[in-house]
Amino acid sequence: AIFFLLVGLEIKRELIEGELSTLKKASLPVLAALGGMAIPALTFFFFNKGETTASGWGIPMATDIAFALAIIAMLGKSVPSSLKIFLAALAIADDLGAILVIAIFYTEQIHWNYLVIGSGIFALLLALNYFKVKSLWFYLIPGVLLWYFVHHSGIHATIAGVLLAFTIPTNDTAIESPLEKLEHFLTVPVNFLIMPIFSFANTNITFEKGMMEGLNSPLGFGIIVGLFFGKTIGITLFSWFAVQIKLAKLPSGANWQHVIGVGMLAGIGFTMSIFISLLSFSDPFHITEAKFAILCASVISGLIGFVYLKWIGNRKIG
Repeated sequence: AIFFLLVGLEIKRELIEGELSTLKKASLPVLAALGGMAIPALTFFFFNKGETTASGWGIPMATDIAFALAIIAMLGKSVPSSLKIFLAALAIADDLGAILVIAIFYTEQIHWNYLVIGSGIFALLLALNYFKVKSLWFYLIPGVLLWYFVHHSGIHATIAGVLLAFTIPTNDTAIESPLEKLEHFLTVPVNFLIMPIFSFANTNITFEKGMMEGLNSPLGFGIIVGLFFGKTIGITLFSWFAVQIKLAKLPSGANWQHVIGVGMLAGIGFTMSIFISLLSFSDPFHITEAKFAILCASVISGLIGFVYLKWIGNRKIG
């Protein structure tokens, strides 16, 4: 939730004064995320229609924002800085979409009393922003309560971090805002403490007999093809359509090759995809098979996406 809080702060800052500050720029990542969810889900369903694993259609819809952003950060100046913001915004929209899918299709029970209280706290935070309250404590303390009630409502709690971030005050001037103060404070602990723990905790996959053979099953094919090819095609296609109808425009300094590379990186579906697989299946073997396929797809997407974007950057420099 703290990681998502930091990302949410970055996104809001970009919405107010940066790469997402115009309708055309902001429209692109949202529409790209829609394509990056729809095409992978349809791809998975194509392979698993009529199978007992068809309920896992939501697995390849999600992008793991942490790992995707970590890899694009490793590219440094090989890619335009605007591309990193585009991927972050796309992944946030993607994760929020995945959370909605979980809430509607995979959540067995929503505890409405907790959700109503959480909504009330969010409304209070919005009111504080409206009345220009600038002390961060007036946001962080209710923010902890917001996380608690969202978590107990049955909806994935990471959304609380994003909701809190969007209520923190900011401005488009040179004066440091409360949002920028909090963003600077969180950067070091998130990068050097939270991220390593997060990565270690979520790579706990037990390798079992039959996992390799499972990659040839409809479940394995649906996940791998959905995450790598589905994400790449969906994001590129919907981005292209948005630009063609003049609803959006490409990030500054980026071209269509960069968008294809971002589509590849978005195929890293690790954490949220594994979470959805746990909700999709009751058979332990299907869960294990899905986890291994997600791991393979994420490695393929991350490795090929990194090499591809690095190659583009080096060619441009050369």
